[in-house]
Amino acid sequence: MIKVAILGGTGYTAVELIKILLRHPEVEIAAVTSRQEGTPLVAESHPGLTGLIDLRMEPLDTDKLVARGIQYVFGCLPHGVSMETLPALLQRGLRVIDLSADYRLRDPNVFAQWYGESHRDLAHLAQAVYGLPEIYGEALPSAQLVANPGCYPQTAILGLAPLVAGRYIDLTNIIVDSKSGVSGAGRAPKPAFHFPECNESVAAYSIGQHRHTPEIEQTLTDVAGQPVEVIFTPHLIPMNRGIFSTIYATPHRTLTDSQLLDLFRAYYSQAPFIRVVAHLPATKDSAHSNFVDITVRVVRGRIVVLVCEDNLIRGASGVAVQNFNRMAGLDEKTALWTHG
Repeated sequence: MIKVAILGGTGYTAVELIKILLRHPEVEIAAVTSRQEGTPLVAESHPGLTGLIDLRMEPLDTDKLVARGIQYVFGCLPHGVSMETLPALLQRGLRVIDLSADYRLRDPNVFAQWYGESHRDLAHLAQAVYGLPEIYGEALPSAQLVANPGCYPQTAILGLAPLVAGRYIDLTNIIVDSKSGVSGAGRAPKPAFHFPECNESVAAYSIGQHRHTPEIEQTLTDVAGQPVEVIFTPHLIPMNRGIFSTIYATPHRTLTDSQLLDLFRAYYSQAPFIRVVAHLPATKDSAHSNFVDITVRVVRGRIVVLVCEDNLIRGASGVAVQNFNRMAGLDEKTALWTHG
């Protein structure tokens, strides 16, 4: 069994990660840490796990993790905390999948611009592999540090990759319109996500300033081999989980619906968790699963791509396990090949 630790065990991504890893045939969850005072049982923080896991949350102690033979660490820590915490683990030889945004942007100047602080672990930033298996899968088996991708960026990148790879579209005239459930904001209480504030309401936020914008552009630029620019607009919708992204692009030549569906199916032919569908997908179809559902249409000469995913599973914890599986040399579908 491969021993793993989960850092930051009280949040939504941590509980989804625990659920997945409890059914993983090759994994033993050997430690769950928390920065909160006291040492509650994991099931006290997440009552749905009662009877399934008997670990007690503990303060992070790198020496103890190493002594227990832990090989892999999943970091579910807040942005800014990861870059302060993970270097000590990496220096001791542990392999890390970081679910925060701290290691996603390769350029520290871009990080500072969008996150409002300087990066404090430049050595490991330079080594990090962006953890989107469908794009960077070949780099994962040898990676020590994997930067798990953001939830919104996955829908945008995967919805556009086949089009930018073949340069079928104008790379500087792309609109990504996305909606996310409230759980995307995390478990910590915030006024905007209080039930009376967000229920029966849809609202856009961070117009032109959302931190996922450079993450989307960085990866699509890698895929295209030249700069890609997007206008990304996120919205909060009154549901628990799920992301629905509608993407608009201008093609260089006339393409039909069937040609585009064939293009997407060929591009993702070796990607088990990408479902290119002919019907119009809905968030309920991929909820509680690691699948990304994509379809594509031509409307008045424009390409419209529709992408759905579960923001907590595929958007965070599920893809983290998919990355772990590739790092550990396992079938990437292990513990994930299930419907929602």
